[in-house]
Amino acid sequence: MPLDDAWAGLVDDAAIFPPGDAPFHEAVAAYDARTPEEGADLVGSFVLRDTDLPQLRGSVLPLSIVCTGGAGQLAGPTEFVRRTNPVIVGMEIAVRDLDDPAGNVRRIVAATDDLETEWPVFVELPQTDAGYGWLAAADLAAEAGLRLKFRTGGLDASAFPSSTTLASWIDAALDRETQFKCTAGLHRAVRHTGEDGFEHHGFLNVLLATKLAWDGADSRSVVDMLEERNPDTLARELVTDPHDARRWFTSFGSCSIAEPWADLHQLGLVA
Repeated sequence: MPLDDAWAGLVDDAAIFPPGDAPFHEAVAAYDARTPEEGADLVGSFVLRDTDLPQLRGSVLPLSIVCTGGAGQLAGPTEFVRRTNPVIVGMEIAVRDLDDPAGNVRRIVAATDDLETEWPVFVELPQTDAGYGWLAAADLAAEAGLRLKFRTGGLDASAFPSSTTLASWIDAALDRETQFKCTAGLHRAVRHTGEDGFEHHGFLNVLLATKLAWDGADSRSVVDMLEERNPDTLARELVTDPHDARRWFTSFGSCSIAEPWADLHQLGLVA
């Protein structure tokens, strides 16, 4: 049975990134070998760095390419893609000038305009509340048709945004009718304290918070949904149609596919 659209392609395979750090060719082989029973339909793209592109060797995986440099470095992977013609889901690039995020986004926009990129470009904005500078950067990205990328975890506590901060990012994306993806820390369905001692957001929390925000809920309700730890409560909330939320929350990167797949099974959300 095909996987429901609410879950199909929700997880991008980021196996080669920390903390998984899988060897590149082993990760590619695992992606190719994954069966529907192991969550193959849950998986969207294979995430790799632009510096990993020469290792592809004719692979036909759908790719999300993470640019490891600034706006000027978009040219290299763009040339590679046009020369070798792989399947591209999108490119991702982080704002590097934290003192002037809007200026940095302006340079990214100029680079994508010059290169005439025909695939989505996701801009990762700084790990700060959605204040004036952050919002100005989001405005420029949205006006140029770029998408947003939110970092929701990592190897240290500072990489995990508070629920209030994450809610402000979601609200900003929806205000601009801009799609977003998340990266890191969302490998489990429900908010929890990880073995690392950090508070991890759950991907169902983010999905449902996005739906609430799109439906016009106040910020306190969105934050409360991000902080909900009862899986049964989240499962009940999903009785309402989650497809609207997926229109905006397109996917999240995870070095584990087995964990989100197992959680969806345990909650009875997939067969």
